[in-house]
Amino acid sequence: MLFSSLLFLFVYLPVTLAVYFLVPARWRNLWLFIVNLVFYGWGEPVYILLMVFSITLNYASGLVIARRREKSRTVLTLCIVLNLALLFFFKYYDFLAENLRLIPFLAFLTPLGLRLPIGISFYTFQAMSYPIDVYRGRVEPQRNYIRFGTFVALFPQLIAGPIVRYRDIAAELSDRRITRASFASGVRRFIQGLGKKVLLANAIGALWDVYKAMDPSALSVADAWLGAVAFTFQIYFDFSGYSDMAIGLGRMLGFEFPENFRYPYLADSITDFWRRWHITLSSWFRDYVYIPLGGNRKGLGRQLLNLLIVWCLTGIWHGASWNYLLWGLYYALLLMLEKAFLLRRLDRGPRWIAHLYALILVVIGWVIFSLEDLGRCAGYLAALFGGGEGLVSSVFLYYLRSFAPTLVILALCATPLPRRIFDRLPEKVRGCASPILMLGCLVLVTAYLVDGSYNPFLYFRF
Repeated sequence: MLFSSLLFLFVYLPVTLAVYFLVPARWRNLWLFIVNLVFYGWGEPVYILLMVFSITLNYASGLVIARRREKSRTVLTLCIVLNLALLFFFKYYDFLAENLRLIPFLAFLTPLGLRLPIGISFYTFQAMSYPIDVYRGRVEPQRNYIRFGTFVALFPQLIAGPIVRYRDIAAELSDRRITRASFASGVRRFIQGLGKKVLLANAIGALWDVYKAMDPSALSVADAWLGAVAFTFQIYFDFSGYSDMAIGLGRMLGFEFPENFRYPYLADSITDFWRRWHITLSSWFRDYVYIPLGGNRKGLGRQLLNLLIVWCLTGIWHGASWNYLLWGLYYALLLMLEKAFLLRRLDRGPRWIAHLYALILVVIGWVIFSLEDLGRCAGYLAALFGGGEGLVSSVFLYYLRSFAPTLVILALCATPLPRRIFDRLPEKVRGCASPILMLGCLVLVTAYLVDGSYNPFLYFRF
């Protein structure tokens, strides 16, 4: 089920909220647990069993770790192995089978063709962080199964994050307060995210679909960059829109989820970009992989090796395809160069050069990310630097004229400028304008969805 669907907006969400506020507070977690499983299993009911197994595994592991400290390391290791084994089986087995069966003595390996459980990368990392934090003594074990199940399967952030750790909402699972102001804030945040996805990401995504389908060798340099910029905007407004909706829904239910984006295209280095983009994933890898490996505490050489390991894992986390591994290696190389010497030089130079440097490299990175076919990916990258058909084409001029207003709006909305302008308005004007803008956005979104087609979030497949 999609947040950006009429079924969710006008059936699932109203029913969920109505019952949630009608039942006594002590029953709200049970109601959420039930509707979470309905939401998750809407398209593939069989995968509800997988979700319940993941919940039970990590819940039981947390209890055992807390009670048997002398054997807790073994229990934690087994729990992590089982979590990763499930993720590997559903997400990576077919990919490895297809590649390894090319080796004669491994030809017996056969891809199974199983459909990927949606959001499995997100909720596996989220659930797995709990027993690790119990082992580290950072959280107390949760003894109520329904509360823990509600945490793992909480529908607002279940499918595509943000990756919420147990300690982020532990107190709210047992006692949460919802005021009119917090609920209204949640509604506004949800509608803003919905507008980002439906009105902005989908609009510019149509341009990327055109260029993605073209033969890379037929692209001019201008065409290649226009297509890459289109995807750069699409993935930001699509993914940050989902995160906004998740945060908004969480507030409606009494939860405060961590922020996941902080204007990433304003970054002045690749290091800065990854402090701003998908913040909860970056912090997860930092806390559970990079720091345990030694972080930056064992010299520059070890730090660079740790960065390489983390970014190989980050790349392959996004998908079972070689382009994601290459994308991870691409960022590993850039971050290693920045740690070694480049960041210091960027800090000494003009800010606009640092910003342009980061933006160009991020756009190139999204080309690697978006094209799973390595041949097409290589061809598109070549077209960016003159390996296609000339510098400018009539196709480029046509699409630039057609999408120029959209591109200007996207560029402005990727900065804090619209928010700053709105915040400078008199309080009475903001009070009147806000509901009108939200209602207008909801009407436009509804009209688009009535007339539109299936529009999944890009990160659903991860």
